[in-house]
Amino acid sequence: MRITGDHTALAIEGRLDVRTAADARARLHQAVDGGLGDLVLDLGRLEFWDATGLGVIMGTHRRAGRIGRRLVLRSVPVQLQRLLVATKLHRILAVDGAAEAHGFAL
Repeated sequence: MRITGDHTALAIEGRLDVRTAADARARLHQAVDGGLGDLVLDLGRLEFWDATGLGVIMGTHRRAGRIGRRLVLRSVPVQLQRLLVATKLHRILAVDGAAEAHGFAL
């Protein structure tokens, strides 16, 4: 897993799972704590995630909300979009460029 970016925009590449969760959580929380306004998280190169990875995203969302920021997901893979809908998390998380373009409505 590789995370690039700063306190306003980050991109996750590779896996976001139980093995990478601690490092991802630390990096995402550092970005949340270090900035203002929206934090955009680009998931376009995310290859794999599990429940732990989804938990990292939700924890980052909660942390951002506590300090008046908003986590915005961008380029969410279709499979993850479906999971967000199935778990009703699409109602809680901000998703930029929702999948209408892919024929999948959130």
